[in-house]
Order: sequence, then C-alpha cells, then structure tokens
Amino acid sequence: MIVEIVTTGTELLLGEILNTNAPFLSEQLNELGFDVLYHSTVGDNRVRMTQVFNTALERSDIIITSGGLGPTQGDITKEVTAKLLNRPLFLHEESVTHMTNLLARRNLSMTDSNLRQAMIPEGAQVLANENGTAPGVIVEHDKKIIIHLPGPPHELKAMFEHAVVPYLKSHFNSQGAIVSRILHTYGIGESSLEEKIKEFILSQSNPTIALLARQGEIIVRLTAKATSKNEAQALIDNLENKLRHNIADYIWGQDNDTLEANIGRILTKKQLTVALAESCTGGLITSRITDISGSSDYLIGSIVCYTNRIKTDFVDVTPQIITELGAVSQETACLMATGIRKKFAASIGLGITGIAGPTGATPTKPVGTVFIAIDGPAGIQYQHHVFNGQRTDIKYRISQAALHMLRQYTLSL
Repeated sequence: MIVEIVTTGTELLLGEILNTNAPFLSEQLNELGFDVLYHSTVGDNRVRMTQVFNTALERSDIIITSGGLGPTQGDITKEVTAKLLNRPLFLHEESVTHMTNLLARRNLSMTDSNLRQAMIPEGAQVLANENGTAPGVIVEHDKKIIIHLPGPPHELKAMFEHAVVPYLKSHFNSQGAIVSRILHTYGIGESSLEEKIKEFILSQSNPTIALLARQGEIIVRLTAKATSKNEAQALIDNLENKLRHNIADYIWGQDNDTLEANIGRILTKKQLTVALAESCTGGLITSRITDISGSSDYLIGSIVCYTNRIKTDFVDVTPQIITELGAVSQETACLMATGIRKKFAASIGLGITGIAGPTGATPTKPVGTVFIAIDGPAGIQYQHHVFNGQRTDIKYRISQAALHMLRQYTLSL
C-alpha cells in the first residue's frame, strides 16, 4: 500500500513552525510496513489544496493529512475533501457534545466557529480527539482512503496511535516490516566513504543503502523490507557485517546513539574521569557531556577559558607561550589540557582553543582553526583542524572532533 502524507498550513510554508508531524507519521507507518513514498505540504488555499489532494489520490492508496481541522476560516481541509469527493458536510452531534464539555472544563463557551470543527463529510468515520476539540475523520472512496488528523502534534500522535493504527491493522493484511539501521561514522568524507562501499551501493536491492551528511558526521542508513521485523533485521545484519569489513575504523555507533552517551559508557566502564578547559567552544562540549544522565560519575568539571587571563590564571598556560605562539596554538591547547587535568585531579584533561569566527583570523590562522589536546595516562595528544561554516556550525564541528578524539583516547587505555 502506497501512502502519501500531506501536511497543510501556510505557516509551514512560511517556516514559522517546524513540521514534526510528517517525520512522526513516516516513522510509525514504516514500522507498520506501509510504503510512504510521498510527502506534500500545501497552504490554506482551496485551489492548491484540491490540486494536491487530486495528485495524491492518483498515485497513492492512503492519504494522511495533518492540520486544517480547527475553527477558523483557514481550516479548510475537510471542506476541500468533501467538495472534491462530492460529499455533503453534516453536523456530528457527538463531536458537538465532546467540544461543549471540553470547553466548559476550560471555562470557555461554544461559538459558531467551534461548530465548524464538528462538520463531517457524509459517510466518514469520526475519530474522537481526547486531547483537543477537532475530531479526525477517515473517508473511504473508490478503494482509496483519506485520513484527516489534527495539526497539534500531541493531538495527532494520540489519535494516530489510538485510532488510526487499529483501523489500518483491521483493514489490511500484514504489510510486513520496514526496518532501518543507522551507522554513525566520523573521520571520513562522504565521497571517500562511498568509494569504500561502492560495490554494495551499486548492487543494492533489499536492503538499500543511503549515505547522509549530518552536522559533523556522515551516516549510513540501511533499510530492509521483509515479512517480519526479525527477518528485516537479519537482512540488515548480513549487509552490515559486509560493510564493516570496509569501514569499521570509522563507525562509532548506531541508531540513536550519541557521541556523548557513547563516551560516557566507556569512561564509566574504565572508571575514568575527565575535566575540560574550553575556549572557543564556550562550554558546548561540557554541555553535551552533561546532557547524559549520570555524567557526574565521570565529569569532574570544566572551565571556560575564553580570555588569555583565564588561561594563564586558572589552567597554568604560561604568558610567554601566548605571547610567542598565540592563544590559538598547539602548545596552548596542550597546556590547557595538562592544567585542567592537574587542577581538577581528573584522569583525563581536554583542552580546546580556536577561532570560531567570523572575526579573529590571521594570515596563518584562518577562521575555523582549532587545536584540541588531551592529557592522560597515555600521555599528551593533540589535533589541528580547520573547519568551514558559520560560527555556530564551527563550534559544533569542533565539539564533534573533540568528543571523537576523547572517545579514541579512552578506548586506547
């Protein structure tokens, strides 16, 4: 069964709100084995919405929409569907009762505008909205199915899970399972990564392989469809084992794993602690580490050494080094790592200094220059990078590099 998701609302096209409904619906439908092949977004315009619905009906078996079920004149989703399918709208009394009671609990009165939400296309199945006033509907027409869901994410998610999933399961045989696995890689570019697994990409069928560039990393997504989840996972396992022969050195995690969580597990297992001296990242790396519950077991603390005075006064960077070699230098980063390790009595010290931009560059040190150093049981190590991008992008890429370096260092101990 081919599914198309249509999100409605001019605010989506203007970029005023983030469209979280489409990703949620795609993920849930894929888990049920349905093929989501199209995403469309259309504003609150009757002509254009009719065109989008017509196109969806021509190429898809199931159309699921979000938004446009509210009380305002711009909420036209059900009206467009009713006119397109030549079905009159009628007032659904049970929905009116539900709205009246819900509004009363909120000390609000029913208005004529609210009643628009209870207007339902003839023959439609009504989906109760336990978290809001606008009911959803399911319209079956010429072997096609249109499902209208509300726009607010908490309303849509509850209605989908409690009403749409049971409907789909009762009306369709098992669609099998679509399973995806994400392999996180670091330290290799997209084109180089593709070259290493090109033979598998060119011969792919089921599972499929996709390379996706993300901020500070490249991910490899493997997707398989089979009659069961276990069978799909077995297909992915087989392909993943082959891929790892070529790119194992670059894979650090999979699926929802994060570098900071991954590092936390390693530090905990090895009973190591870490302290940070951050300059250009302004505490970003510490913040990411503390996003993980229980990080107090291995993170001793950190200092944002943003100015030269803080570098010299608090982590023992010698003024002579800064004068002769600069605050952004290999030597400064190494002294920061050693200084913070000693000051906080940590197993490992991490020092980061660089130029996040857009100002501060020199002829020999462009924007994006960073030095990262680690001091610990394996001695002092450092890296020099030059990252491209805007200031916030550079800061995040530096944090990725530093965390990856910390991970590699701790694994070696």
